[in-house]
Amino acid sequence: MRIAIVINTSWNIYNFRKGLIKNLLKQGHEVFAIAPQDDYSEKLKNLGCHYVPVSLDNKGSNVKKDFIFLLDLYFIYKKIKPDIILHYTIKPNVYGTIAAYLRGIPCINNVSGLGTVFLRDNWTSKIALTLYKIAFLFPKKVFFQNKDDKALFIKKRLIKRELTDILPGSGIDLNHFKPAPFIKNETFTFLLIARLLFDKGIIEYIKAIKTLRRMGVPAHFQLLGLIDHSHLGITQEDLNSWIKEGLIEYLGFTEDVRPSIYKADCIVLPSYREGTPRTLLEAASLAKPIIATNVPGCTEIVVDEVNGFLCEVKNPRDLAYKMIKMIELSTEEIKEMGVQSRKQVERKFDEKEVISKYNEALVSLFGREKIIEFELPILTQKLAIK
Repeated sequence: MRIAIVINTSWNIYNFRKGLIKNLLKQGHEVFAIAPQDDYSEKLKNLGCHYVPVSLDNKGSNVKKDFIFLLDLYFIYKKIKPDIILHYTIKPNVYGTIAAYLRGIPCINNVSGLGTVFLRDNWTSKIALTLYKIAFLFPKKVFFQNKDDKALFIKKRLIKRELTDILPGSGIDLNHFKPAPFIKNETFTFLLIARLLFDKGIIEYIKAIKTLRRMGVPAHFQLLGLIDHSHLGITQEDLNSWIKEGLIEYLGFTEDVRPSIYKADCIVLPSYREGTPRTLLEAASLAKPIIATNVPGCTEIVVDEVNGFLCEVKNPRDLAYKMIKMIELSTEEIKEMGVQSRKQVERKFDEKEVISKYNEALVSLFGREKIIEFELPILTQKLAIK
């Protein structure tokens, strides 16, 4: 089969869908990775994909640019003739689905998070919801990453219930994200990993740190993630002032978050809403306790008082209280919370579950006989080589 995967960045495809791609290639399918060009585009080729660049404005809503994106996808689909298209993230989900419908190609969508569309009540959000309602008339299946997002789409009549299903996020490679021997820092260290967006709770984190500083709480605070230069992001000036004040240690951006997570005692994410936050999956997989907001997505990973603490959304005082509560735990209690984090991931978020769901969806659409038919030429070639 010719399978196209469309996401808003090549980085996203490589880091979050690599396991799925490897599985599809192993089965003998041709995989086309369609995304804007970045440092990871070449890695997709090395993985065995056909990489197809596309222009996409990720920083807001521009009618002209979005229409061009839709047209680009239409002509890409016309050229590569995929049998099925897998869409992820908002604009590919909306415009990619419309382009696929116009070409008569079935697609499966994945709502990995609701983004700012559902966090704000303005004209942009209303337009986005209308586009969702139109586009989601056409996919064969839509995966959600938590039950709350699924329920919201059904309640707003954006999707028919029978087309929906739930995935455990993007899943996690449990062999790649393995816990290290437990070591507690002499100065308790908190780490927040996220794009520097307001909706990730960055401001609440800073306010909580200021509260702890005034109280004389001995702790170290870190921040890791890309600066977002849109109006939704923290400014460089604000970041520089926090560093100058000695509030945080800014770790910049890294391709491999494992070393930073290993060195931290607790991972924090005071986000306003999530799909299934990848950073928390990675932290839990590495056996770290977590403090996160009591919102959809975060509650899928954090069980309050078991593998971490849940705090109130947009409440820096409650966040500060939970951070103090974490610091005051004994070494054994912190270690046990980390153990429970790892168990939670093993129980619910193994990447194999995501791959299995997609394979089931393909069989449901094309039939097992058809899938085998696509795979037979590859199998024949392997036998001939032997």
